[in-house]
Amino acid sequence: MKKCPSAPFCGGCQYQGVEYAKQLEIKQEKIEKLLSSFHSVERIISCKEPEHYRNKAQFSFARDEEGHVYYGFYMPGTHMVVPVDDCMICNDRMSKIMSSIKKTVILQHIPLYNERSKKGFLRHVLIRTSNEGEYMVVLVTGIEFNAKREFLVRQILKYNPEVKTIVQNVNGSPGSQVLGKKNIVLHGSGYITDRLCGLDFRISPASFYQISSKQTEVLYNEAIKVASLNKEQILIDAYCGTGTIGLSASRYVKRVLGVENNPTAIEDAKINRKINGISNAEFILADAGKYMEQLSRNRTHIDVVIMDPPRAGSDTRFMSSMVRMSPERIVYVSCNPDTLKRDLQYLQKYYTIEKIQPVDMFPFTSHVECVALLKRIEQKRRDKSGFAEADQLRVHSSVREKGSI
Repeated sequence: MKKCPSAPFCGGCQYQGVEYAKQLEIKQEKIEKLLSSFHSVERIISCKEPEHYRNKAQFSFARDEEGHVYYGFYMPGTHMVVPVDDCMICNDRMSKIMSSIKKTVILQHIPLYNERSKKGFLRHVLIRTSNEGEYMVVLVTGIEFNAKREFLVRQILKYNPEVKTIVQNVNGSPGSQVLGKKNIVLHGSGYITDRLCGLDFRISPASFYQISSKQTEVLYNEAIKVASLNKEQILIDAYCGTGTIGLSASRYVKRVLGVENNPTAIEDAKINRKINGISNAEFILADAGKYMEQLSRNRTHIDVVIMDPPRAGSDTRFMSSMVRMSPERIVYVSCNPDTLKRDLQYLQKYYTIEKIQPVDMFPFTSHVECVALLKRIEQKRRDKSGFAEADQLRVHSSVREKGSI
């Protein structure tokens, strides 16, 4: 099996050179070791196309000791650029686009941005693509203007007709953050559209969106299936991002309440709701824990919670408030099995774990997503001390912003 020569330095893939079937075995064993004490673990759902699945990549430019221009990815924990001409997990047309940009930079002597001197122009290139074959190129620059900017745009379009929009993002700030706050649309609409679970989602330069679109459909369909939704139910989409799960589930329920603390993501969610003509979904900008605590105090009735927290998992305020609200089902979509284990240890006092389904979202990496289904234990079977603990956690959470179960 071929192995990327940059793999030991790039850090993007941990399982380079490992046969895909063996990767799945490793991940299955990992999840079973962590979570089988809660419930038997289903066979991991594999990825039908384990190569070239990433719909987003951020490339950086640099010069070698002889002054030759190259592009690639930062070595983990450094600002050293590892040359990567053909990434085997990125969409395969990205390398073609980057090659044309590199040639133009060299032939036209377009200056590369220097973080130390804060001079130069081109700093990074972000490329995004959709299932529909549309591509977005984001030219991240240290300064706003360069006389050859328009020529660079024309060359990109000449050699890459699949590019539908080009955006300049200005970022002269130090540090590792790729995108700055200012965007200038140089060609097209400034966004592309992806089709996911039968809906259209607008993707802008900074949009929060899953990087493995086809497997995202698999993951979301599994989450919605095990939730056993119906038209009489109210669903909370917690940590909702751009609303992809909630909007996908909206056709099956009476009402969706999505909550997220990132303002850009919430704006994208509202745009996506409008694009798809969905009227029964509401998106709230708030900390998920605070929002759930407010709903709990108001004794708001919730039937199902689908939660997709960040890698750090959930927090005490959210978990204790959710327990008090006592939805019939909880579907926990996890990107980190370790924090999923921690949170299930708490939730199993009030809910039975009915299913644990691993999904391989990111082949050749060590990451594994899981969908866990939890069903409410009837009140008469609950340990009263559990409610006391939940109350204690809720009070404790009100005095601090974040916590860990």
